[in-house]
Amino acid sequence: MAEVELIADASDETVARWLYRRLADALERAEGPIAICLPGGSTPTPILEQLTGSPLDWRRITVWPGDDRMVPPDHPASNAGQLRLLLEPVGAEVVTLTIMEEVPHFALTWLGMGTDGHIASLFPSADPDPADPQPIRQITPDPLPPEAPFDRITLTIPALLNADEVIFVIRGEEKQVIFEAAMMGEIDLPVTRLLEAATQKVTCFA
Repeated sequence: MAEVELIADASDETVARWLYRRLADALERAEGPIAICLPGGSTPTPILEQLTGSPLDWRRITVWPGDDRMVPPDHPASNAGQLRLLLEPVGAEVVTLTIMEEVPHFALTWLGMGTDGHIASLFPSADPDPADPQPIRQITPDPLPPEAPFDRITLTIPALLNADEVIFVIRGEEKQVIFEAAMMGEIDLPVTRLLEAATQKVTCFA
């Protein structure tokens, strides 16, 4: 099981400052560009909006969505599309996920989690394999979330964990309870399997 540092009552500003320090350090260590993996959804948006105001060299950062809906990039449900709106104006490149992509090593993987313990688009019904030989999978959620009834494309657990650092941002008491149970190995959910497979330290902002 991963070593997890829980940081309670973390504001968006706190998370943005932490991310800035980590990404600035990663850029300083790297000779060329770096890749990072970011989640979709509403939670990252205000954090990323603050982060774009920092003096990072975004031109050296390639951004990968951890998952996406199988919709055109200009569709409101597209994670890549939302990330482009936020990050391309400051110079970042945002990747469109396809099955044939060669997934890089990430300087940082940032994950969210659903109330069912899913990460990226690895839902419990998909029975994600911590040793999946494929870096990317196309799946159909079962059941389809009514707010986003689309097939998905997602990085697998090994691809998400191919990173120097892994962080979660968990909002809401219900999710915090589930994450802490997963951290203790008390439930078998996709988030538990990722934490069990992680060899690097995991930071969770709650």
